[in-house]
Amino acid sequence: MVAVKEDFPKLTPEEYLVWEETQLENYEYIDGQVYAMGGGSVNHSRLAVRFTALFETHLGNTSCITGNSDLKVNIAETTNYSYPDVSVTCDDRDKATTQYITYPCLLVEVLSDSTEAYDRGGKFRLYRNNPVLQDYLLVSSTRVEMDLYHKKDTGEWIILNYQAGDVIELKSVGLRFPIEQVYRGLVLTREA
Repeated sequence: MVAVKEDFPKLTPEEYLVWEETQLENYEYIDGQVYAMGGGSVNHSRLAVRFTALFETHLGNTSCITGNSDLKVNIAETTNYSYPDVSVTCDDRDKATTQYITYPCLLVEVLSDSTEAYDRGGKFRLYRNNPVLQDYLLVSSTRVEMDLYHKKDTGEWIILNYQAGDVIELKSVGLRFPIEQVYRGLVLTREA
């Protein structure tokens, strides 16, 4: 999804939550500033749907919650809110809220040219402070490639790059799958 800064006065977190409930679109809230979430490419949408279905199927008999880009995430220990393309929480504290989750163990962002730098930099800096987050998966929509930011037991983050022929391992949800499983049938070209 593409975030576009909206031009109006800063809101408090409480004002944002009330205001956004009346909007037709989703808006991220970072440091008092509101950002409209724009649409993505066909590949962006198809990849996000495939991950949502993959996780929902894999976790169907558990108490974990799989969310799509309509599920807001409160960035732990902040008053910031974002809309990742896919999220998974297995934390009981998230079952007590109705507007958002706070403790995802897995977040997925499908990359676009306009958001890639932010998803890899500023957004990851916000997300990695979450004590529960274990996996942050960045998915290319223009080539068979994914980068997994994985938090080791020591708290150190490592980056694993996956390409054609690789098997992705998401330890946060106990899932392994061939990378081609989510890219099947997609026409991969650079964004216009």
